[in-house]
Order: sequence, then structure tokens, then C-alpha cells
Amino acid sequence: MGPDVAVLPGAGSFGGELRPLMRAFEPSAWLVCYPGRFGKEFGRPASSFDQVVRSCVEQVLDRRTARPVLVGHSFGAYVAFAAAAELEQVATEPTAVVVVGAMPPHLFSVSESVTRSRADLAAYLDEMNPEFNSSGEWREVIIDTAMSDLALLREFDPARSGPLRCPILAARGETDPLTTTAGLAEWGRATQGDFAHRVFPGGHTDLLSNAAFLAWLRDEIPAGWDVSVPR
Repeated sequence: MGPDVAVLPGAGSFGGELRPLMRAFEPSAWLVCYPGRFGKEFGRPASSFDQVVRSCVEQVLDRRTARPVLVGHSFGAYVAFAAAAELEQVATEPTAVVVVGAMPPHLFSVSESVTRSRADLAAYLDEMNPEFNSSGEWREVIIDTAMSDLALLREFDPARSGPLRCPILAARGETDPLTTTAGLAEWGRATQGDFAHRVFPGGHTDLLSNAAFLAWLRDEIPAGWDVSVPR
């Protein structure tokens, strides 16, 4: 069995688009639940980005597994990066952090308009995921949740979280409007350990079910990484 794989969803996500990735790493993969996201048992929605990160760290530590892998998509990539920094401080060294569909911390930005205008946010979500429901109650739930997540992400301070000691794997879809290939390569600045990055067919969300992407992750985790020797 491979390492424990914590999967962190993107803004507004309830994990549905992550099912192919979860299946690729079963039974080791599990979904990190952000505060308030899945019902009362997960408390109230987070009031700060730091609270989201702390919740992730607590869930990882509660599993009492050595050398977890953190896989974050979009918003989840930044939570994974910040959580990995905290885990390294408490001697729970991650095997690797995998960031998908996200620019590196020193280049990331969140438009204020998507945290204030539902119309702007709906257009943003449609661009990120063309299969996003065009109408209905579920769409409204996703918009509300994404707006809250993105408002919290504006609080993220990269200077407090890096560089990591553990390796980073970074991936993007070639038509992802949120990322660039040049930007993806800049994730190497966020770690003192090994780094690899790849571009795959697909966009921001459908990349997650791309067979080549999943095969690449399975090949790279955990084989081939030397976490004890900095670059």
C-alpha cells in the first residue's frame, strides 16, 4: 500500500470532480473536509484561511500516518502548501505536495470582483469548468461556497509558508485559463527538495480525470523522490 494521500478540493468544490483521482489511489486516498463544508459534524464554515489550513493539518495528524502526500487542486493547492509547511514544523514530513491547476505562491492572485459579484463569479466558474450546472439550487450552493473560499484565499500570505523541505509535483491542463506553463515551472522556488512539473491535455477541471495525468502521479508517488537531499 502506498502513502496516505490527502486530497484537497478547489474553491466551491464538494469533491465530485476528484473521484477519478481518489480511485487511482484507493484505498489510501481520502478527501479533506473543509470546516462546515459537509454538514454540522464539520462545524461552521471557516472564518479565515488559517482556520482552513489548521483544519487540514488536524485531519492529517488525526490519521497518525507517517509521510502523507497532500494533493491540492486550485484553491486546495494553496491549502496543501500552507498545511505542508505547518506539518513540517511538527515533524510530520510529507512525502510530497502535489499542486494542480494553480500558479505558484509568489505569483498567485484573486480578483476582488469574484468575491463581491455573483455574476462575475458565475462567469469565472463557467470558464474554469464548462460542465458547471447552468441553473438550479446546486449551482447557487456552489457559487456561495466558492465566493467564501476565494474571499478567504485573499488572506493567504505565501511568505509565512515556504519554502518547503518536501518535494513538489506541479501539473496543469494545457487549456487551463488560470495557469501558464512558465508559471507552473516557478513552483520549483517553493521547495528546497525535488521538483517536477508536467502539462497535460485538458483544462482546469477535466485534467483531474485525464489518464496520462493520473498515470504520471502514480509513477511519481512515492517512487523516485529523495526527500532528505535538497536540490
